[in-house]
Amino acid sequence: MAPSGRATRRPAATKSAAVRPEAEPPAAEPVAVRLPITLGQFLKVSQLASTGGEAKTLIALGAVRVNGLVEQRRGRKLVGGDQVDTGAAAALVQAVPLDAAAGSST
Repeated sequence: MAPSGRATRRPAATKSAAVRPEAEPPAAEPVAVRLPITLGQFLKVSQLASTGGEAKTLIALGAVRVNGLVEQRRGRKLVGGDQVDTGAAAALVQAVPLDAAAGSST
């Protein structure tokens, strides 16, 4: 006991907080698409989602990030250079020129 008659409290043992490094985002694979394209369509084309229903669910759950920010609008228009990430995989929007998308007739 302390001289004042009160019990002294011992300082709690300090635990060294385990610092977990942020998980690195997966490497984004470029996916060539014709623009404009919506987020839902891009998830299917890039095979980040196998169906439109899966794309809708991923977006609604907040599991999809566009350029590092959570995106919950399935109809969001993507532009060339946007990076779409689902946590498990990532894809980079690569715009295809309209003349290349139509094919050449030579």
